[in-house]
Parts: sequence; structure tokens; C-alpha cells
Amino acid sequence: MDVETIRARLSSLPINEIQYLPETYSTNDDALAWAQAGAPEGVIVIADKQLKGRGRLGRTWVTQPGVSLAFSIILRPTIDETEKLSLFSPLGALAVALALEEFGLSPEIKWPNDVLVSRKKVSGILAETAWLGRHIQGVVLGIGINVASGSIPEANRLLFPATCVEEELGKPVDRLSLLEAVLRHLFAWRNQVCSGIFIEQWRKRLAFKGEKVLVRTPEGELSGVLYDIDQNGALVLSLGGNQFQTILAGDVQLRPCSVED
Repeated sequence: MDVETIRARLSSLPINEIQYLPETYSTNDDALAWAQAGAPEGVIVIADKQLKGRGRLGRTWVTQPGVSLAFSIILRPTIDETEKLSLFSPLGALAVALALEEFGLSPEIKWPNDVLVSRKKVSGILAETAWLGRHIQGVVLGIGINVASGSIPEANRLLFPATCVEEELGKPVDRLSLLEAVLRHLFAWRNQVCSGIFIEQWRKRLAFKGEKVLVRTPEGELSGVLYDIDQNGALVLSLGGNQFQTILAGDVQLRPCSVED
């Protein structure tokens, strides 16, 4: 890939600027610095290789050249949206899921922001906020997608089973076509991130709904049936006997009870 080809392929989208890097430490770090320097919404950083890409909870996201998509986009939340910043990660997950559906797959969203195909992780999203004192400068939404087989880490490095788009489809995938589809859906849903229809679209693709799951939080472990997500995007767990527990996004690990770490 080169930046002129990328710009040409994405020219129909409301992107303010594109920075393409053959190699970087982290597209999120690059985008955060750009946001703090005053970059507007719709600026995108794309890398072919990340040396220190990261996911939620400080995990490493491996990005090898030619086999993955790794990019970060700057978003500028409105005053109302700052009350629901936790919905920006699922915004990225929904955009990826809708794009994969265009390619013929049936993805699910593992709360709060991983995308699964065949119950294996194919994409992860990391939303980080740039602050100036108490004021939000922007949200950086980092998205990583396993496209070809070389993008899947070794089994002993995985915290959850992983797959890639090409393996699930059984044929090669043009990375730029997938990138364009994801960004098209992201921009289409951008201004509806706090709406009920956004929650409904997320709910339709919610992985493990009605199944027994294990939730690990800093306070300990909790098991129950994944009942729903509420209008704020929080997980609602059924503990039995008409008892429910609401869990906010944060340092939380969710597993189906059949999957071992």
C-alpha cells in the first residue's frame, strides 16, 4: 500500500487527512499526538506494521506487514457524547461487523468491543481519550483486523481463540476494500452512537447472549447468563432468581464458560 493509492480508494469518504506509515510503534499513539496538536475529526493514521500496538488492558496487538489492517481515527465528541464515551469502542466494533457482513461473514460482537467470527477473535478495538486538563480534546479509535493467516499470533500468546478474514472466507481479501467498508460504516453510524438504534444494531450481534459466561473484574469473578446490554452499553448479567448485575466497560474480561484461558 502507498498513501496515494489509499487516498484514491477512500476519496468518497469524509476524511480530513490520511497519514500512512509503513512502520510505527502504535497508530493510537500517533493519532493521540495529532489530536493533542489540534487535528480535526476524521484524521486517520494507517500502518502496515506496528512494533508496539496495543489492545485493551495493556495487551499487545501484533501487526505484521501485508496481513493485517491497523489504523486509528480521531473523533471529536459533542458535549452530549462525552457522557457516553464508552460507546465509541462498540462504534468501531459495529463498523467492522457490518463490513464483514458485506464480505459474506456472520460476525458477532463480544462485549464490549471485540469482533468474532466462528466464535474466534478477528478484530479488536481500543478507544483512548486525549485530555487537556479536564477538557476532552478527542477520542482516538484504534482498530485492528486479522486479514490473512500471518496475522494470527501463536497459540501460546492468545488469551482468546483467534482467526482471520481470509481463513473464514476461504479466499484472498483486498485489504483496501475491507478498510473502505469499515470506514464507510463508521462514518454512517458516527452521529448515531448515542441513539437507541445504534444499541439495537449492537444488540443484534451480541455474542454469547443467553449463554452462561464468566466475567473477571478487578474485584473478582462473576458468572451468570449474559442477559443484555443496556442503553448506556453496560453489560447486564442474569444471576438467577430475578437478580441482575450491571457491569460497566473497563478492566473486564468476558469469557463463555466453555473457553479456558
